[in-house]
Amino acid sequence: MKSFGRRSSEDLAAEMAAEQAAAQKMMSVGELPKVSQPELFIRLRTLVLEQLDPTAAAQLPPDQLREQLEPLIHELADRERIQLSAREQRQLAEELTDDMVGFGPLEPLLRDDAITDIMINGPYSIFIELKGHLQQSKVRFRDEAHVAAVAQKMAAAIGRRVDESSPLCDARLADGSRVNIVFPPLAIDGACISIRKFSKRKIDFDRMVENGSMARPIARLMEIAARCRMNVVVSGGTGSGKTTLLNAMSQLIDHGERVVTIEDAAELQLQQPHVVRLETRPPNLEGRGEITQRDLLRNALRMRPDRIILGEVRGPEAFDMLQAMNTGHDGSICTLHSNNARDALTRVENLVMMGNFGLPVRGIRAQIAAAIDLVVYLERMRDGVRRVTQISDVCGLEGDIITMNDIASFEFEGEDQHGKIHGNYRRLMSRPSFRRNLDYFGLEKAWMDALESI
Repeated sequence: MKSFGRRSSEDLAAEMAAEQAAAQKMMSVGELPKVSQPELFIRLRTLVLEQLDPTAAAQLPPDQLREQLEPLIHELADRERIQLSAREQRQLAEELTDDMVGFGPLEPLLRDDAITDIMINGPYSIFIELKGHLQQSKVRFRDEAHVAAVAQKMAAAIGRRVDESSPLCDARLADGSRVNIVFPPLAIDGACISIRKFSKRKIDFDRMVENGSMARPIARLMEIAARCRMNVVVSGGTGSGKTTLLNAMSQLIDHGERVVTIEDAAELQLQQPHVVRLETRPPNLEGRGEITQRDLLRNALRMRPDRIILGEVRGPEAFDMLQAMNTGHDGSICTLHSNNARDALTRVENLVMMGNFGLPVRGIRAQIAAAIDLVVYLERMRDGVRRVTQISDVCGLEGDIITMNDIASFEFEGEDQHGKIHGNYRRLMSRPSFRRNLDYFGLEKAWMDALESI
């Protein structure tokens, strides 16, 4: 069995002799050490770490490393006369294993599927989102250095770095969870880590209906929009479920299509066999080598994509996305932060103007009206449920104004004694501007049937 490596017996004997001599000297002058249990626990942890070969330990599977640590902890506890129960010894072995081959005290939170977000605001302030509600966790780091070490380990896992000279970093974990790190001196109270966890359960429209994120007819409209190759903007606030909806819609993409995804930190979970995943790259220490979403988007147009999925539009790449939607890449989808469906189009316009392309406002709005078919707005409501609250049809341009018609919207009716919000969807229009597209794919009747059932 592969071992993590321990120090030689000669080193241990010399160390024990020195400690015994120091103890006898203290007793001879009448000084008895008074050490609290937590301090003894920390001392035992330090002794265990001194016996390990970190390189060899990091190569072991977690279960095997834990099994080898427990007898070592027991041996050192007996030698130092530190009273530890079997449960405390197992706990220390677990903590050491998490530190060496995982992300320390965050590991139990990462393993809990019910937790969707983890927010570390320094070593002693950790919050989690559980069932849509924020609450403080009892998990703690040892100190600021411990938080910094975990943050750097997360960044290094995908070849990125975070330190005082490069204090901002976007990364992802092996399971796809998204990580944002802010390092001192920008973070005053120690390194801050925000983790949006990757769901191990595949979220489709059926599950979103079960969770209350949308009604069955709304799910049917979203399925038809994905199948009919509509260009869709999925908008909403932070943590409103935009990526979840995008993933659900992507499952309806034909398996014969070539899909290119572009993200800052890859987190999409597309199920199709022909997917090319692209991810941005930050600049190096000299400020060179940066690859932006716009660079990737422009390159993607040369890769013969059938659809382009942009994880989040946040800069001048909005113009290139509109160009792609207008030049034969129907069925493209992107996400965007906004306050409502109308605001999503205003934000796209502002992002295009940020690029200083010299286009008149009317020209930009004409591009938007021609490129985007549908805007879907999601909202995380106060009961913690993320809901589709508005679906809008981008009809065209009248004068200098983009015309939009709401297809359906969620209307709040009240809440029960447990704070669960109740409401219904209201159908606001029946004939969409993209009915020719529906007819081309033979789904106009299915669309109308779904509308009638709202």
